[in-house]
Amino acid sequence: EVQVVESGGGSVRPGESLKIHCTASGLPGFPNLGYCMAWFRQSPGKEREEVAHVDSVGVISREVWTEGRFSLSREEGAPNTLTLEINNTKTDDSAVYYCAAGPAAYTRRYTPYCPSYTYWGQGIQVTVSS
Repeated sequence: EVQVVESGGGSVRPGESLKIHCTASGLPGFPNLGYCMAWFRQSPGKEREEVAHVDSVGVISREVWTEGRFSLSREEGAPNTLTLEINNTKTDDSAVYYCAAGPAAYTRRYTPYCPSYTYWGQGIQVTVSS
């Protein structure tokens, strides 16, 4: 059974930092089959948007609007984990954050890319408020 579990989150004041964690287990074919992992978020009344992702060889991509305040990391030797750190938080960062995982795809030159995400966590609330 595939499980994608988020932890951490909670409430912080603007300007503070916050970390949320994700662990994916039971991924079919993992680790021989490469997987991408990503963080998305959804605020009330808005569509879900991608924050950042890491591909199957560890290359990290962040959305432009993250302004360098968001960073991704993995636990040492655990490519099925993904931590999102939000620095200098803003009230607009309040959202439900979702972790997702999906099989990586490869170009003809074997460059990995992340076309879609098959497995999703339940989401975790992050609230930034004074």
